Amino acid sequence: MERLQKVIAQAGIASRRKAEDLIREGKVKVNGKVVTELGTKVSPNDRVEVNEIQIEREEPVYLLFYKPRGVISTVKDEKGRKAVTDFFPEIKERIFPVGRLDYDTSGLLLLTNDGDFANLLMHPRSEIEKVYVAKTEGIPQREDLRKLERGIKLEDGKTAPARVKLLSSERKKQTAIIEMSIHEGRNRQVRRMFDAIGYPVSKLKRERYAFLTLGNLRPGEMRELTPHEVKQLRALAMQSNSKKS
Repeated sequence: MERLQKVIAQAGIASRRKAEDLIREGKVKVNGKVVTELGTKVSPNDRVEVNEIQIEREEPVYLLFYKPRGVISTVKDEKGRKAVTDFFPEIKERIFPVGRLDYDTSGLLLLTNDGDFANLLMHPRSEIEKVYVAKTEGIPQREDLRKLERGIKLEDGKTAPARVKLLSSERKKQTAIIEMSIHEGRNRQVRRMFDAIGYPVSKLKRERYAFLTLGNLRPGEMRELTPHEVKQLRALAMQSNSKKS
């Protein structure tokens, strides 16, 4: 038996919080009867309807994907560009990306059909660490990197402190390879931070998400997360949330 709002979230209909709103508003039925009590539990044999449409009870799916450049982090794209879900035609569950990577950014991206899990990881309080490797036009000086470490003022506010490390530089081509660790998830954040100090990013890759790495995956390949990895991610996010409560 599982809580009704969790079943709705896992079906990809809405986040658990939104599912709770739907229940309160009388838009959810269990076995043909309207249910408004949030503590209601249902079994796999119960028929659940949201807005008069029966939901499909899916098994939760958790994937680690190596997103290539030139792929959009969405379920589908109005402009006809390739989307991350196009790489999984064999998966029948309605998966979606956890957060996003820009069209021109490659690297580690999680996908799931578990809305509750996705919202937990993406919540600002969760502070999941994400590690990127950027190739910059120009070679930043140490003081430039310190600005990133202290936080950069962007149009949507000052960024949280980052961890930054110069991995290598090429004097002739005037380029540098820099590792940056952040826990925020603003739109195009890494690129905007480097733009702010005058060193545009020409290539960007997400190397790590929390304790997860790409391992031996090649662009366009994926693997399933183990139950232990899913449990660890939940624990990390919940621990961070509880510290800020």
